[in-house]
Amino acid sequence: MLSKKSKYAIKALVTLAREYEKGPILISNIAERDKIPQKFLEAILLELKKMGILGSKKGAGGGYYLIKHPKEVMLSNVMRLTDGPIALIPCVSLNFYERCVECVDETTCGLRDVAMDVRDASLNILTNTSLADILAREDRLKKTGVKTALKSAKKKG
Repeated sequence: MLSKKSKYAIKALVTLAREYEKGPILISNIAERDKIPQKFLEAILLELKKMGILGSKKGAGGGYYLIKHPKEVMLSNVMRLTDGPIALIPCVSLNFYERCVECVDETTCGLRDVAMDVRDASLNILTNTSLADILAREDRLKKTGVKTALKSAKKKG
């Protein structure tokens, strides 16, 4: 399950991606817009800045901004930075591998085999999905939602 930290990081990054190259955004504005506790958001954005995803500017007109283009920030990277491993169990993690203490033989472990399939499918999606892709999905969903609402209104009226 996606932690609140990762979820908030992605939501904030999507907001910053929507405003890419328009200047810094105050933490308070992001917190209010995305309904994220401001103190928690401050810690998350500071971490993303240290990881080279965000920049910040102090003073009037200051705030946070994306350093990288939204097409270059992939969900898998954000999730690894904020949560660590993407794999369900440590013995299939590509970057955080640990042998399972209770496992007798990794090569014949059925759970490990299933977990590798889940990892591979998840990674395929997450490494090929950028902040720009999320923005495009949101825009498409909003248009679809408006069309669906209009169709419902026509049927009723």
